[in-house]
Amino acid sequence: MSGVVANDASPDLRGDLRDLREGGTWTRAQRLKNGAIAVLVRAALALLVPLPRGILRMIGRLVGRVARVALARERRTAMSNVAIAFPDLGARDRCALVRRTYVTLGNHLGDALASLDPRRELDPLPIDDASLALLTRATFGVVFASAHLGPWERVAQSLVQHGVPLTALARETYDPRLSHVYDRLRASRGVHAIYRGHAGAASRILRTLRAGGVLGIPMDLRSRVPSIDAPFLGRLAPTPVGPARIALRTGAAVVVGSVAPTRDAPACESNNRALRITCTAIRTDDLTTDEQSERVLTARINAELTVRILALPVEWVWMHDRFGDWIPVS
Repeated sequence: MSGVVANDASPDLRGDLRDLREGGTWTRAQRLKNGAIAVLVRAALALLVPLPRGILRMIGRLVGRVARVALARERRTAMSNVAIAFPDLGARDRCALVRRTYVTLGNHLGDALASLDPRRELDPLPIDDASLALLTRATFGVVFASAHLGPWERVAQSLVQHGVPLTALARETYDPRLSHVYDRLRASRGVHAIYRGHAGAASRILRTLRAGGVLGIPMDLRSRVPSIDAPFLGRLAPTPVGPARIALRTGAAVVVGSVAPTRDAPACESNNRALRITCTAIRTDDLTTDEQSERVLTARINAELTVRILALPVEWVWMHDRFGDWIPVS
């Protein structure tokens, strides 16, 4: 997103001198720790990926349960975020929702591990014809705003299987030695990626849209990109402004898409077979390319993402510190 200037970026999203992606360097202790992690990850993947999918899901659910107990800070963050989004929910029900979320996301972790084996056949998540048309019939390309909702990597893979020319805009891994994991997860399933820190990323974004492609951008998490305040799940939250800016300056259509519950399945169902992909077009014809239009479009995207997350609460990453010290929406 070259040329995007920060407006209201929060202080805690500034560069980290120890983050290689921000031009920093590791200390000796970090090099040793990250080296050990890289070795362990490679060994774990070599051991786990060939296992049957059902066993990988079981392992993923176990990892989710252990993470909920072991990672107290993230659990407290999840409880706080759920209280923000569902202020009328009692403490016991909030605990139950958080507990189910860890198990559900663990299940998706198992599926993600299974998809790392390119020899394994994976059926695509279903998508309705109207949603598919929104992604394949835009003249100037599509900015596809999505969320870490449900099996989000599986959503990207499924769209490609349905013939969508998808390119994901992503951030590099904190350790370049782990990049191969995402390359296997995406490229082996036909999902192209643009890493925003790489040279030429801006020109690749433009070429993707000018060719009528679909640029997939997750917008639901805080990240170290130029951000503005926009309502999200009932509070103001720092939200990437780049997607709105790109769409308004290129004339690309804006579509929000994610998994949604099937019509005959309950909203808390975590089985992939009970999920489908749906898309919603976001209006832009009443906007210009000024800063206020960027804010309006970002708010419209967030509003649609909020509806989708609240419809499938056990599928979202509540343990992410989304809000920090941001004030409630009045």
